Amino acid sequence: MASIHDDVAEFALLLTRLKERTDRSYAALARRVGVHASTLHRYCSGEAVPQDFAGVERFAVLCGASPEERMELHRRWVMADAARQGPRPSPARQAPAPRTSASAAASIASAGGAASAVSASGSGPAVEAPGPNPPRGRHPGPNPAGGRHPGPIPVAARRPRRRPVRSAAPAASLVAVLLGLTASAAGPPSTPAPLTWAVNSHTPGLFGCGESYVVAKPPGQVPPPPYTEDIAAWAASQRAVHGGTTGVRITLQGRSSAAVVLEALHVRVTSRATPASGRGSVYSLSDGCGAAIVPRFFSVNLDAHQPLARSMPGDNNGVGRPIPAIDFPYRVSLREPEVLVVSSRNESCTCDWYLDLDWSSQGRTGTVRIDDHGRPFRSASTIGMRGYRYDRVYHRPGGWVPVPAADMAATGD
Repeated sequence: MASIHDDVAEFALLLTRLKERTDRSYAALARRVGVHASTLHRYCSGEAVPQDFAGVERFAVLCGASPEERMELHRRWVMADAARQGPRPSPARQAPAPRTSASAAASIASAGGAASAVSASGSGPAVEAPGPNPPRGRHPGPNPAGGRHPGPIPVAARRPRRRPVRSAAPAASLVAVLLGLTASAAGPPSTPAPLTWAVNSHTPGLFGCGESYVVAKPPGQVPPPPYTEDIAAWAASQRAVHGGTTGVRITLQGRSSAAVVLEALHVRVTSRATPASGRGSVYSLSDGCGAAIVPRFFSVNLDAHQPLARSMPGDNNGVGRPIPAIDFPYRVSLREPEVLVVSSRNESCTCDWYLDLDWSSQGRTGTVRIDDHGRPFRSASTIGMRGYRYDRVYHRPGGWVPVPAADMAATGD
């Protein structure tokens, strides 16, 4: 917990120092960055961590940060973002858990049943438990009925019959042997992948302007666009599906100081359906973004028969050095995390998809599946659908207003 707090605190401290260089207020800077003043203040105080770096870099440029300072700021943001989300164990492809075959299960069940029968009844006739024996050679107490005992009770009559008990050890040994053989057949358990990852598929989009969602509700029942950090909760509450584009940010980090090489990223489409009519409307969360700084990213065309993750350059709007495209391989470790940005687009289908990331480290290789917390990502086409955006200028205090199809397409990433 201390390391998590330290990473977030160091990032917030660097933001605060940059803010102190300018005489602009939080409100003035927030308008230029494209966030609310309260949100920017939370970033600088360490109460929250931005979900994407584009806004952070705009903030740094406004505060006069040098290229070296922006690089350090990016490193601090990656560490703080990874600490805030927490490491997620990688669902590496592992050997299946030991399964008991039908014959082995039957043998174990029969052996267990035999052991139970032996321990409960043995092999001889059942007898009652003996009561307390009187002392040898003496008569028992007086007969309550007034009679007299016929004489001393023979020793053989007084001695209780032993209950025949047979040890259940052979049956238990058989069970242990069968279980051992079954586990050995399955092979030794595989070790976890040497990296962790965290994913966020509800981001402000590649350009930081906000993405669009398909919601099966009329405008009067859809709440206003949320703050950036609340997009996931807003989408879940409305059962919203990404419309047209889907931005996915993946934070990867090694488990130790050993380098982990990220070899390749594969796109897997699990379902491709024709968009149904009457599936809802498109709601744009864009609230304006100005001149956005676009990071390098991987572009995915889900309409293709075999979608590929293509490396694309970023766009810094002429500020600083160009942002070139960098294809695989990448390298991560415990102190050198990496953020991969993926942007998908589809126009002809409602697609369910996920990503496979190949890795290698210290002679080991493997693949981790990157998805939406156990479920595939879902992206829906918006072609032919009615679109809305939220207007706070002409419809105070705010309301959803229709957007022409051409304008709606222009707001996409």
